[in-house]
Amino acid sequence: MREYELMFVIDPRLTDDEIVGLSDQYKAMIESAGGEVYKQESWGKRKLAYQINKLSEGSYMLFHVRSDGGGAFTEVEQRMRQNERVLRYLTVRTNSGRLRLPEIVDETQESEAAPDAPAVDSAVEVAEVESP
Repeated sequence: MREYELMFVIDPRLTDDEIVGLSDQYKAMIESAGGEVYKQESWGKRKLAYQINKLSEGSYMLFHVRSDGGGAFTEVEQRMRQNERVLRYLTVRTNSGRLRLPEIVDETQESEAAPDAPAVDSAVEVAEVESP
């Protein structure tokens, strides 16, 4: 199963009950399309970076979703696009649990790819700065 995050910004003039009803409606759409909303976060009202429809604030909502494919979001995104109470939305596929850590290189071994390259000292010198 793939994991996604669906973030949407709602008109801040709506009441808390209307925001809950709207988010429950989108949650039901995702679940009816075969997705699972396993975590739901309400970030509350926050200031927007720029005005949208002459509004400088928005109510943020975040869904963490598991789904077999992106098909669970087609209807939801279409409904969000048509709903004027939703200011913005964004769906992102996450790769939680599948992070690859970089390989640890042994600094005592020389690089075989560039034997003529100058050696680089791994020690870092820290300069002390006097405050005025």
